[in-house]
Amino acid sequence: MSLPVDAEQALAAFGQCPGWEQRARLLMQWGERLPALREEERCEANRVHGCESQVWLAGELQNGHWQFRVASDARLLRGLLAVLLARVNGLTGAQLAEIDLADWFAQLGLARQLSPSRSNGLNAVLQRMRELAGDAQVP
Repeated sequence: MSLPVDAEQALAAFGQCPGWEQRARLLMQWGERLPALREEERCEANRVHGCESQVWLAGELQNGHWQFRVASDARLLRGLLAVLLARVNGLTGAQLAEIDLADWFAQLGLARQLSPSRSNGLNAVLQRMRELAGDAQVP
């Protein structure tokens, strides 16, 4: 499966970082570029459960491809969510089901920095994306 353009850019950018400090700085920059969720999207129905930090997720299907928007109050998590969106935005529901989160963060050189709780939270976000995609396929 070929990668979305944003995912290719993420791999290139993080691949140039010699160490964790540079990756952490880059993560913060990616997080700051996340488009803001509208106030009405920051509601209980869009809150992702299973994250230690507050995370809200909204998604819509456009011509058979998913576009997600996400928000969090935690700076580092916003960066991790931004690189997750780089990987999943533009995918079909079937492609979403095939995403290997651990592999993606390993490719970016970020896997060792993911604590179990942060990993669980990101998996909860991906699971919620898959649920949204699954719900959309029900007639």
